Amino acid sequence: MRASLIAGGTALAGSIALVCYAAFVIRPSLPTLEAVTDYHPKIPLRIYTADKVLIGEFGEEHRDFTPIAEVPELMKKSVLAIEDSRFYEHGGIDWIRALGAARANLRGSFRQGGSTITMQVARDFYLSKDKFISRKMAEVMLAYRIEAALGKDKILELYMNNIYLGQRSYGFASAAQAYFGKSLKELSIAEMAMLAGLPQNPSRNNPAVNPKKARQRQQVVLRRMHELGYITEAQYDKAKKEQLHVNHRGQEFDTHAEYVAELARQAVFAEFKEESYTRGINVYTTILSKDQDAAYASVRSNVVAYDQRHGYRGPEAYIELPADEEERDDAIDEALGKRVVSDGLIPAVVLQASPTLVKAETSDGDVLSISGEGLKLATSALSEKAKQGFAIRPGAVIRVMQTEKKNWAITQVPKVAAAFVSLDANTGAYQAMVGGFDFGLQKFNHVTQAWRQPGSSIKPFIYSAAVAKGFGPATVIADEPLEMPGGANGEPWKPQNDDGKFDGQVTMRRSLAASKNVPSVRLLRAAGLDDTHAYLARFGFDLARHPKNYTMALGTGAVTPLQMAGAYAVFANGGYKVTPYLISRVVDAKGAAIMDIKPPQPANAGERVLEERNLFIMDSMMRDVARSGTGAAAGRLGRPDLAGKTGTTSDSMDGWFAGYGGGIVAVAWMGYDEPKSLGGREFGATLSLPIWMDYMRVALPKHPPVERPVPEGVVQLNGDWILEEYSNDPTVRAVDLDDIPAEGEQQAPADGAQPAPQAPPAPNTPATPGQPAIQQFPPPQPPAGA
Repeated sequence: MRASLIAGGTALAGSIALVCYAAFVIRPSLPTLEAVTDYHPKIPLRIYTADKVLIGEFGEEHRDFTPIAEVPELMKKSVLAIEDSRFYEHGGIDWIRALGAARANLRGSFRQGGSTITMQVARDFYLSKDKFISRKMAEVMLAYRIEAALGKDKILELYMNNIYLGQRSYGFASAAQAYFGKSLKELSIAEMAMLAGLPQNPSRNNPAVNPKKARQRQQVVLRRMHELGYITEAQYDKAKKEQLHVNHRGQEFDTHAEYVAELARQAVFAEFKEESYTRGINVYTTILSKDQDAAYASVRSNVVAYDQRHGYRGPEAYIELPADEEERDDAIDEALGKRVVSDGLIPAVVLQASPTLVKAETSDGDVLSISGEGLKLATSALSEKAKQGFAIRPGAVIRVMQTEKKNWAITQVPKVAAAFVSLDANTGAYQAMVGGFDFGLQKFNHVTQAWRQPGSSIKPFIYSAAVAKGFGPATVIADEPLEMPGGANGEPWKPQNDDGKFDGQVTMRRSLAASKNVPSVRLLRAAGLDDTHAYLARFGFDLARHPKNYTMALGTGAVTPLQMAGAYAVFANGGYKVTPYLISRVVDAKGAAIMDIKPPQPANAGERVLEERNLFIMDSMMRDVARSGTGAAAGRLGRPDLAGKTGTTSDSMDGWFAGYGGGIVAVAWMGYDEPKSLGGREFGATLSLPIWMDYMRVALPKHPPVERPVPEGVVQLNGDWILEEYSNDPTVRAVDLDDIPAEGEQQAPADGAQPAPQAPPAPNTPATPGQPAIQQFPPPQPPAGA
């Protein structure tokens, strides 16, 4: 009896002490409720296309505040079912649940919290998550104060917008976008249940990192929703079986424009620094979502096609597969967790392999069967003779992709790089930009940062300089062996055509269409090396990056794809300077403009840099390139106004196509970052022209063909065009085979060879969106004799 009295007295004294501690220590130190009554979430920087499609989001916290009235009813019920089913009945503390948690804690050191949603709001806004009695008491007291100050719907709104759910996502709307690329209204019941399972442990139940545990938690949520009558038996059965597709790279968007979003982010950060990521800034670019989708798909498919033309390189890694099923699952999860996911190229571990069938498991736990055409790329790796480090066998880490016929095929992540950019030729507004195969694999933006040799894609500018000197499409040029001083070891320099053949006498029009090297060198020599070199500046080229010797005609300088697009825009827009720009407006969370963005004037309102007559003649020649020359495949698009030029550098280290039509100018490039040959049978026409065509097939239909009327001062001679003042000048009708450089004129490089292709330098500072990305250049000079 005495012992019982002592124990009871001790308990009573302890209770009194706790009450006193709560009243005199904890209560006075409780924070005010301003954080919840005047809630201002940190809204990230968001980047949009011109047609308001979200393409980028930046900030340590991904948030998207959604009023509770706009949250789907089943999304709310899925959360309440697993987190606080009596939320609308209790006054902040669910004592029934709390007592159960207390009994569990007495047996195991405070592992059960019994927290209501109101208590979680109190903890998330004000307190730590440490399991101490003092923190729990403060949580309870704050919960009551919050319940007294706010209505139930407001408390639930705070919770659903502020709770951390993994992948840097705060709130269910942000998590829906991060994991599924959807809005809350687009989620299925199965997806809602997956998200509702995250608050308990966002790390352990993260479907992008631990899909198996996330699915187990999802099943618990679905079962609870069914038990509470929130979903029917049919809905429950359907949701249990639904196969979910989770974004494993975190924040994903319907339109892939990661390189665009990064350029826009840099521009905003330069102005607002760290505040950029918290004040809800919205940036609207000039990018068109459908054009961007076409560009992205075109680059991806053509790079993969090139990569597969050049063979399989073998598995990415090998792992041991334990006999124990659980250990094997853990080993597979660990191996695949180390692989960077590239859109559509899914990492998998081989479970079974033979020349006719491969079975492989993905991170989602799916076991895929691959056979028939799906094994074509990896035939040599499935042979019994395959070497140990090349063979596909159980434990091999490979990549798989789904074909157009929805079958599975073995693939690999390409090593080659590529770039694509398109502009509105009249305004300079970006329409689409893809800076590489995959931003997640490489942040280097090849459109703005990669300085590469242009090869023959520089020739239209060389030929335009010759037109300014009076030469015309009918000018005859000797396509015969040429020797010039300046070769290696005292030997002469001997430029060659790509095909190694000489056609005797060719017209200037045919020389450009067939991309003849030797006639181009002769033409450059006849037009004048110094004048032609200076002439390049009017198109925006950096003269310091182009050699002042005759290899200039072969494209041995250095350009970026963006610079090429700006240069070709001069041909496309009627002869005017154009300044590429990316950002049309920047506004705050309330829609008020916060940056002074002044898009450049339309090209035809600006400075003319190319005479109309020169433009007409060059356009007619470049249309022949796209009709019957090296770019003849473009004719399949069925447009009469397409014009452009292929480009292939020495040893096929770079492949280009630059061209235009319908007021759109676009440039495609492919090459290795560490320059090496793309293959002896690869050219700009096989590498980059297909990228250009696949894009233009989508972009052109909304743009009518551009007609070029014959300008005054252009006449016909020998069936082709020439500047009128040169029509009676015999010196421009042919380029003499025996013509030699004038005394003192710089000749070929001393080593007699084209300069080696330049590897991309350390990332340059990309052109700042909204600022000139093409250098200023002097006004054109009238043609000689004009």
